Amino acid sequence: MEEKTFKSKLIYKGKILSLRLDDVILPNGKTTTREIVEHPGAVAILPLIDKDKFLLVKQFRTPIRKTLLEIPAGKIEKGENIKECAKRELIEETGYKTDNLKKLASVYLAPGYSSEIIHIFLAKNLKKSIANPDDDEVIQNVTLERKEALNKIISGEINDSKTIIAVMLYFQLGKDSIS
Repeated sequence: MEEKTFKSKLIYKGKILSLRLDDVILPNGKTTTREIVEHPGAVAILPLIDKDKFLLVKQFRTPIRKTLLEIPAGKIEKGENIKECAKRELIEETGYKTDNLKKLASVYLAPGYSSEIIHIFLAKNLKKSIANPDDDEVIQNVTLERKEALNKIISGEINDSKTIIAVMLYFQLGKDSIS
């Protein structure tokens, strides 16, 4: 089932992602071109404020021209440990810190065209600190009861995939098994 790349061309290299075209030979011998977005990977954090509340963030997302309600997340810097990245992103985006992180999952967001993998963590025992968002981020904290977050997913009000995955895993795994 493996495709073999026989030619690769970098089209664009940016600060967050790159785009390349790969010419590949399919398992059936035919050839085709793949458009591939290269991404260094990311982390996402489901912060548990207390036993009944999640901390989410609201921010405008230019590609879809909408403000989304989502869990804090960010790109992994070159050579950065994913747990340290999760701690950094949590404090940057929410103003909370913790040493209590539990990995819930690692998921590919769009493997048909992107290499991006996102590592999802649950954060507990949060301590208030000072938020320090990136210069190009305007973020607002939103606290939701756990059940309210689930209802917003069901109603379509929360439609960010990493947030849906994190919240659903939290409910599926049960708070006792991920403590």
